[in-house]
Amino acid sequence: MAPREDTRVRNVPEFTPAVDIYDHDEEIVVVADMPGVPGDGVDIDFDRGELTIRGHVTPPDSEGEYVLEEYQVGDFVRTFTLADSIDPSGISAELKSGVLTLRLPKPSERKPRKIPVKSG
Repeated sequence: MAPREDTRVRNVPEFTPAVDIYDHDEEIVVVADMPGVPGDGVDIDFDRGELTIRGHVTPPDSEGEYVLEEYQVGDFVRTFTLADSIDPSGISAELKSGVLTLRLPKPSERKPRKIPVKSG
């Protein structure tokens, strides 16, 4: 995963976090890898059908001069376009051990339901 340079906000590389997306009867669950992002370093915005996840990582203080540098630190950014099948007022998020879990509830009119059949 190569970083893309983005100087619009901060002068650090931006990475696209890997995600898994699960569709359940009641909700869509998005799980994103965001290593090194602290709980207060996550911004989640929903605007006009787009959900944007941002994770800010503070680069470590380097001691001395690098002899070899392979590990890159940067921010994570990913945007999703959501269908009308999501209730934006119920979106919730949890960050635990570098893994962000978003729960996107489906509106009640979009949830599958069993239709009872009356016999008579």
